[in-house]
Amino acid sequence: MDARQSMGSWLEGGPSSGGGAYQGARLGLPQDGPGSLAPLGRRAVALIIDWVACVAISTAFFDGHPMATLAVFAVENILLVSLLGTTLGHRLLGLQVRRVASPERLGPHPSGQEQAPDPGPAVAPGLLSGVVRSVLVCLVIPAVIWDADGRGMHDRLAGTAIVRR
Repeated sequence: MDARQSMGSWLEGGPSSGGGAYQGARLGLPQDGPGSLAPLGRRAVALIIDWVACVAISTAFFDGHPMATLAVFAVENILLVSLLGTTLGHRLLGLQVRRVASPERLGPHPSGQEQAPDPGPAVAPGLLSGVVRSVLVCLVIPAVIWDADGRGMHDRLAGTAIVRR
């Protein structure tokens, strides 16, 4: 019976971000403006811009081989996200990748409500987070599975989020 109840809760959707709060509240991000979670449309357009740039580079240097395009895309993401916190597409659309605290590691607030972490300064995620995130983006599936905050599994596992600059 427990398995059925677990399945039922999964089918009803992911965990809510708490009392009708906005996406990103559990991560300590503002509801809108700079530092708020980036909308899906902007993230998709940024991805398309990055992919087109990588196809152009692959065509110029590697005769457009599909695996070369994927390799260029991976290297672009690893280097730019790790060092600058933004890819070409992110930069053009006013987005950035930044570290965020995981709400699971915080524990409850003394008031009994879930504690919103301080997101801290907007710094580049670093090499390890950049590599984890980039590899998972290249695998595609982790990037299209989202949590209650609208973050892809790749961002969740890397401890990052794409926010407005």
